[in-house]
Formats: sequence, structure tokens, C-alpha cells
Amino acid sequence: MNRVILIVLAAVLSGPAYGWDGTDTETGASIEIGKGNLVREGRDIEIYDNETGDYRDVTIEDINRHGSGVEIEVYDSESGEYRTFEMEDD
Repeated sequence: MNRVILIVLAAVLSGPAYGWDGTDTETGASIEIGKGNLVREGRDIEIYDNETGDYRDVTIEDINRHGSGVEIEVYDSESGEYRTFEMEDD
């Protein structure tokens, strides 16, 4: 029984295995985290920024879950900026 609970908990905390949509809280740009990215603090992931039409590699600095979704703070080393994404929690 404990093993089943651990497997379910790991699946929930590992982030989506599918694409994930959200918004950059500062610019309002639509952001997509592609399928296959492991969304965890300290991990590098690839995002697609619909405003610029660019794929970017960012480092996840912080993840905060709340009632209406998930807020992810990332560091974009290419621009040297921290960004915050409000992701839809399905």
C-alpha cells in the first residue's frame, strides 16, 4: 500500500508529462512548457514564448502551488532575467 502511495505522490510532484500552458505574469505572454520537461526546482527546462516566437532554456528557481494553479519562477540565463509564470493546473 505504501508503495502505491509513493508512486502516486511521485507522479503528482514530478510535473506534467504533457505540454503545460501558462502566462508570463509581467508581460502577459503565453508560455508553453513542452512535453517531456521535468518541472522541478533546480532543473533546466525548455519553454516556448509565444510573444517572441522563441524557444528558451530556463532554470526553475521556485514552484508555488495555490488554489487556482501553479506559479513558477525561472531564471533565463540568456536574458539574465528572472521571470514568473502562472501555469494552468489541470
